[in-house]
Amino acid sequence: MIEKTIIVKNEKKIHIALAFDEKFHIPAFATIRSVCLTSHQRKALVFHICYPGLSDEARVIFDRISSEFGAKIVHHDIKEDKDYLYFAANLPYTKHISSVAYARMIFDKIIAKDIERLVYLDCDLLIRAPIENLANIDLEGYPIGAVKDVHWLRWSNGVDVANDLDLLDPADGYFNSGVMVIDLKRWRKMDMVKILLKLESEKKIQRLTHDQQILNYIFANNWLMLDKLWNVFGVAKSIEALDPHIVHYTGTNKPWNLISLLPFARVYRHVMTNELYYKYFRLRWKWKFFGIKSN
Repeated sequence: MIEKTIIVKNEKKIHIALAFDEKFHIPAFATIRSVCLTSHQRKALVFHICYPGLSDEARVIFDRISSEFGAKIVHHDIKEDKDYLYFAANLPYTKHISSVAYARMIFDKIIAKDIERLVYLDCDLLIRAPIENLANIDLEGYPIGAVKDVHWLRWSNGVDVANDLDLLDPADGYFNSGVMVIDLKRWRKMDMVKILLKLESEKKIQRLTHDQQILNYIFANNWLMLDKLWNVFGVAKSIEALDPHIVHYTGTNKPWNLISLLPFARVYRHVMTNELYYKYFRLRWKWKFFGIKSN
């Protein structure tokens, strides 16, 4: 099926959100830049970047997006948000998934009330198709749209897929939360903070291992399945033949590694820019031996 790019003369703003910490600010920049490079509506793009504190050096990098493409960057520093701090400290997360992912749970509170449609993107993505085609998808009354996770049987119920059937039934399907189209109006009506606190008091949330499982529990049978090309796991070169709209570099093997055999790795490097690619390489070594501070 050939998708036509949606071009509107009076461009309606396209709101996109990312959540990350200091360690992922340069990959976040690369994801944002890939959105801009592949969109026909660059000046309509509004990026909401959410983080729990960010150094001045990191913040200034995002100014390049505005100067290069005319897109808008809106900063949301949540380091003192009481809901985020509580969830980050008390809800489950894994070694490879930072607690900053819980910023997604409070989008309804930190994103302006007049914004009703939001595209959420993880920070390990390469966008290869106009984001407006994703942002304008008809959600058919569902609060979110997402792509079914190809590893749904494993991620939904763990080593034994019969575990926790009362929480996540594998027959219901399971989405990957790295790319989501969100109807914020419906999301707000649900009151995510209230839901999470209720799940915690019922001892259910303690049986889930990370925020993606929690989202799947909350939205079970209440999400629109999107075309799989909008979130293709970039773990093998063979996926290049699919011409994916979005490549998702899941796992620990990332395209910003010095040697990478991942699909579109060279393209990713040049989207990030050589300057920031090598800067990020140096920063990771600095953080590894001397801690997170980059100044």
